[in-house]
Amino acid sequence: MRKKVTVVGAGNVGATLVQRIAEARLADVVMVDVAEGVPQGKALDLMESGPIMGYDWKITGSNGYDETAGSDVIVITAGLARKPGMSRDDLLAANAGIVKQVAAETGRRSPKAVMIVVTNPMDVMAHVAMKATGFPRERVFGMGGVLDSSRFRTFIAMELGVSVENTHAFVLGGHGDTMVPLPRYSTVAGIPITELMSAEQINRLVERTRNGGAEIVALLKTGSAYYAPAAATLEMVESVLQDRKKILPCSVQLNGEYGVTGTFAGVPVKLGEKGVEQVIEIKLSTGENAGFMKSVDAVRSACEKFT
Repeated sequence: MRKKVTVVGAGNVGATLVQRIAEARLADVVMVDVAEGVPQGKALDLMESGPIMGYDWKITGSNGYDETAGSDVIVITAGLARKPGMSRDDLLAANAGIVKQVAAETGRRSPKAVMIVVTNPMDVMAHVAMKATGFPRERVFGMGGVLDSSRFRTFIAMELGVSVENTHAFVLGGHGDTMVPLPRYSTVAGIPITELMSAEQINRLVERTRNGGAEIVALLKTGSAYYAPAAATLEMVESVLQDRKKILPCSVQLNGEYGVTGTFAGVPVKLGEKGVEQVIEIKLSTGENAGFMKSVDAVRSACEKFT
């Protein structure tokens, strides 16, 4: 039976994700957006790419939600994008209303779906989506950790002049300025980067990772990152649809893990067809734990204020 993915938001992130899903030959896709004609036009353009790119998946554009019924995975990218000078938290109030409606509408039509939240501020938006759907925590989670870890891996590879395929990295905590890159758990071909770089180099890469999104926003001036966010989301969608059981850092509601209850935070999880199949707890040093708890507190504070 053919798989079905709904992507809500036909902007740069959403449309690029739909293209990646089709070219990876994963599923039929429904792309939803409030802008009349935009999802329909982009869907038709992508369908017309099929004969050249070699995919037969159906791509549907819609301004409503009925076409999304029966989806296996729902991805929420809808919301306002960051502009220069804006933090992710500046987007909170406006995007909370959008995500609440989108999650409720899609969740009602696909009650067994796995929901992946991309909209910023992502950890809080995942909390909003879970409340709106009533889905269990295993089936609602956020994307940020995969993206942040990919950025960290990129900067490590650039610094050392090695292939990105040899790099592995973990970034925990909220998807924002308080994220916690973990150099001790970041490696090149299995070698910890703490043995390959100086403390000064590592600290510089950690700070660049924390500011990775803002760096791109400042360069683009009229938008925010979308190629890497779409790629990160694709990896998660693929792990769910194909039951890959990949260990990926995702934002999930913690229920006692890491000493946290009731708050979303990025931690390593096992992703399969049922969503989050396991939350993996790793040992944190005193300093790492302090940074992680600071990040959790920031997410909790935002949730209490706006949700």
